Amino acid sequence: MPLTDVDKNHVKSIWSKASGKAEELGAQALARMLEAFPNTKTYFSHYSDLSVKSAQVHVHGKKIFDALTDAVSHIDDITGAMSALSTKHANTLKVDPANFKILSHTILVVLALYFPADFTPEVHLACDKFLAAVSYALAEKYR
Repeated sequence: MPLTDVDKNHVKSIWSKASGKAEELGAQALARMLEAFPNTKTYFSHYSDLSVKSAQVHVHGKKIFDALTDAVSHIDDITGAMSALSTKHANTLKVDPANFKILSHTILVVLALYFPADFTPEVHLACDKFLAAVSYALAEKYR
């Protein structure tokens, strides 16, 4: 389902708040995924600590949120913005693309927890559509 102009505005609005907390939110989302979906830990077996307190989780969580910030800034060409990451995840890291949807879910949870007043049903829907578009773009090189 394509993002409408209203959806794009909702995503940009909440992301203007989220991007300033990229490391914290990213670590929360990543740690939640690793805890709630243990099968995702296989991609992080080289990490010594998979908790939200882990420096490695913080670094990677920030990378995730920085990439999403880039996708927001290229919201009209998410596939193009995510092309290099798609190639890396498909060819080098060999991440199961189903994990992109799992991480999207934990990102939504974290946004709702950190910004409850802003995370209206309309914003939730817009963010869900945006993250689905990002997941689809990241899976592009698998096709």
